[in-house]
Amino acid sequence: MPAGGSGPAAQCARRPPRPLPSLWSPLLLCVLGVPRGGSGAHTAVISPQDPTLLIGSSLQATCSIHGDAPGATAEGLYWTLNGRRLPSELSHLLNTSTLALALANLNGSRQQSGDNLVCHARDGSILAGSCLYVGLPPEKPFNISCWSRNMKDLTCRWTPGAHGETFLHTNYSLKYKLRWYGQDNTCEEYHTVGPHSCHIPKDLALFTPYEIWVEATNRLGSARSDVLTLDVLDVVTTDPPPDVHVSRVGGLEDQLSVRWVSPPALKDFLFQAKYQIRYRVEDSVDWKVVDDVSNQTSCRLAGLKPGTVYFVQVRCNPFGIYGSKKAGIWSEWSHPTAASTPRSERPGPGGGVCEPRGGEPSSGPVRRELKQFLGWLKKHAYCSNLSFRLYDQWRAWMQKSHKTRNQDEGILPSGRRGAARGPAG
Repeated sequence: MPAGGSGPAAQCARRPPRPLPSLWSPLLLCVLGVPRGGSGAHTAVISPQDPTLLIGSSLQATCSIHGDAPGATAEGLYWTLNGRRLPSELSHLLNTSTLALALANLNGSRQQSGDNLVCHARDGSILAGSCLYVGLPPEKPFNISCWSRNMKDLTCRWTPGAHGETFLHTNYSLKYKLRWYGQDNTCEEYHTVGPHSCHIPKDLALFTPYEIWVEATNRLGSARSDVLTLDVLDVVTTDPPPDVHVSRVGGLEDQLSVRWVSPPALKDFLFQAKYQIRYRVEDSVDWKVVDDVSNQTSCRLAGLKPGTVYFVQVRCNPFGIYGSKKAGIWSEWSHPTAASTPRSERPGPGGGVCEPRGGEPSSGPVRRELKQFLGWLKKHAYCSNLSFRLYDQWRAWMQKSHKTRNQDEGILPSGRRGAARGPAG
């Protein structure tokens, strides 16, 4: 059944005669013209029956009593709309058997199955009912997007229109066909990934484009989306990468190692993949994205804050599927995985850190070069094994250089400092 549904279940429902509730209920289906219960000596008819009007329109309706029994007159009749009695000044007697009603500037129907317009006898019993449909014609659906998880199926979703709400029951049908030949087909599995979506489970052809569009229909008209042309091989996606693990890199306080497993679909089909990583600190909602992960299944994040909890996610994009030159569609992000960087062993500002002596000619340039190197690494080489080897070598060289400067300045461990001074005298 097309999205939105259609058929008898969605139309006004015939119900046995009974008084309507005093307050409108959203679950109350519209009541068609029903005869008065009891002896059936006389009945009434509402005209027009089940009208459909645009928002802002006016309605002129009549309730006419038929029958020859004494007392079969329109005097004392009144109207209700969705269970609420309408003001008497909105109606007037046309003749002894007909009560007229005038409604202006109508709002959209409060229920898509139609509003209940009912004519009542003096004692409150129902004489006749009508469904009143007030709304808008459907707008042109847009923003159609489709994807396939196994190259045999296709799932599509769309946006119903710029404003969306029509106040009327609206059917949405997803249609598709081979581009150059073949007949129109209608998708049957609706609401699979949301209210405006449909799933085509099987029997799709590869290496040939499809045309896909959405048709919207209600009581006031119809609309058709633009046609989306696609090849199933160009819209393949996967599940997010499973088993994402984030861990520390030894004692390095500014790095975390990220590892994950390729989605199972990459093993079932001839897929290659590229990956993206994004991460954020625990108390932030802003993600930083690492784009240049390529097709590796591990990566080292550098330039992080010491002693900080990070949340990390990974996603996958299959490409090169059976020679396709287009990238696939990015998967959803994996579930966030948390890890923290080690706390810095160096005291922070004002913590008694021993700064180099004033006037030291090499300390400024070395620090500037290190800062430049780290900045370059953070910007260009998140996940290059070669770059991280260079970075590790740089850190080792800096530690050795720092130790050498300390020795040159006489800053030695206390045990060796006395030995270096020698005997007094």
